Amino acid sequence: MPRILVVDDDPMVGATIEVLLQRQGFDVTLADGGETGLAALEAQSFDVMLVDIFMPHMRGFESIRIFHERAPAIPLIAMSGYAFASSASPTPDFLRMALELGATRCLRKPFTPDALLTTIRECLGEAALPKDKKEAP
Repeated sequence: MPRILVVDDDPMVGATIEVLLQRQGFDVTLADGGETGLAALEAQSFDVMLVDIFMPHMRGFESIRIFHERAPAIPLIAMSGYAFASSASPTPDFLRMALELGATRCLRKPFTPDALLTTIRECLGEAALPKDKKEAP
């Protein structure tokens, strides 16, 4: 049973993701912030991490960078509900930045259950491939 670490400071988002993933047979550890998530990461092993980009006590992308540095082999899915770059707005594309800091995939909130499950399954599939297969086109 794949183990998923979910780090989100919004209790409703965290609980919703936890219930959805448990119903799909995943073993879920829910952390309500960066510090709690890092403690869980040090105490257990995980197959995938879902980490909110913006949480209190960790400025912006600090959470993505730190989680990736502590566990570079574990696929990290960055989540955010903040504004994103578009032709009409000069705001930065936060999810693209998260990819540059080590995130494997990104999800824009609100996302559908299918989008979440597809993204997790893609990460689990890639993690299972031998290193030389990951780089093949």
